[in-house]
This record gives sequence, structure tokens and C-alpha cells, in this order.
Amino acid sequence: MIDNPIAQVDTLVFDIFGTVLDLGGSLSEPAGRFLEEHGSQATADEFWADWRGRQRIEQYQDNLLMLGHSGYLETCRRSFVYCLRLHGVDFEPGDVERFMAAYDDLRPFDDAVQGLQKLVDGRQFGLVVLSNGEQAYLERMARINVGIPFDHVISVENAGSFKPHPSVYRTAARILGKEPGEIMMVSSHSFDVTGARASGFRAGYVNRYNLPNEESVYLPDFEVADFHELVDRLLSGRHPEAGGQ
Repeated sequence: MIDNPIAQVDTLVFDIFGTVLDLGGSLSEPAGRFLEEHGSQATADEFWADWRGRQRIEQYQDNLLMLGHSGYLETCRRSFVYCLRLHGVDFEPGDVERFMAAYDDLRPFDDAVQGLQKLVDGRQFGLVVLSNGEQAYLERMARINVGIPFDHVISVENAGSFKPHPSVYRTAARILGKEPGEIMMVSSHSFDVTGARASGFRAGYVNRYNLPNEESVYLPDFEVADFHELVDRLLSGRHPEAGGQ
């Protein structure tokens, strides 16, 4: 039995959307403008809540139907259209295409950038993006919007499925040449934590939205509120007195 499973981890893989990049903070304002311009009485906050939930449904359906991987931005577009119809908003297809440019301007959480930079400076772990986004899009987000020199950027395109499909995590381990137990998934989404743990990864839950864990035996190794606590927990977990070696 491993007393401190974190001591075996040498690679951290990070979810990007909602964990490092602030989706709600970046998209609610342009969504609110869109609604106002199209005569809707819906608020940006209530629309975002519906839209975010629908994105996950679109991605789960994509996995289940197995008709070919649609891609992250396409499922976001489809969910946006669904929610416009849900709220009775009149729109033209071109309106939606122009709105989707907002995805180029996603802003990171300050604590995520600061925490990641500390991990870069410490160099105790390999740092990897493992996300639902398209490969070229993720590389651009990591380089320009986040500004952190990750060692690898891995898209779920390599597996042909969205998280939390097991193939995503197994494909990442294969690409990295690692045993699953040497990798820790860092995410603010409980379904991502569950998928990673079920595939043999360790997992740290950055519970920045104060949400419960899944009702599952596949729970995170630890839970923190933000990346400041994450870095403290990771670095303390490397000390021999904390069960390392």
C-alpha cells in the first residue's frame, strides 16, 4: 500500500476550460450583450448557467452517439444555439458565428497563472495541458491567453472522445510514456476527477465553484479552493516526512 500516492506523481495534467481559463467571467459579458441586442430579457448569469450545463450534455451526447468527434468549439456553438432557442431569442446563423469569436478572448484566473508559474519555477513536475479543446486552439490558449510554457499540450482529439471517457486519460498516459499512477489530473470539474481516477490517475480537485464531488468511489486525492492551495499541497506532498520516496 502506498501511504502517500502523491509522492509517485511526477507529471501534472491540467484541465484548461473552467479550471485555468475563466469561462464564466470571459463569456457572460459578451453573451449578455448578445441577449440585449436581440431583445431578450434573460440575464447573462441565468443564460450562462443554462449554456454551461448544455455544453456538457452536448459533449456527453457526442461520446455516446459515436458519430465522429465534433470538436469542442462546435459543441459550444451547438449549446449556444440550443440555449438561444430555449430562451426564445431570435437570431440569424451569422450572428452566432460572429459571437463565437469571444472564445479567442478567454481570460485566465489570476490564481491559476500565479500557481502555474510557481510550478514552472520549481520544476518538480512535468506540466501538461489535457483538455477538451482542439489541438491548435489549445496551443494558442496555452501560449497566448495563459502564457505558461507547458511541456506538452494534449487534446482529446487524440482519443476521439471528450472527457471523462477513459480513452482520453489512457491516450494521454501513452503519449507521455507514463504509468497512470505517475500522473495527476488537476481539474475544477468533478466529472474530470472521476474519469481520471477511474483510469488510474491521481487527482487534485481545485473546487473553485464550491461544488460537491460525484457520488462515486473514484474521489480526488485532495481538494483545494484555488491554485495557491494547490501548489502548497503539491509541494508539501513531496517532502519525505509527508510519505515521499
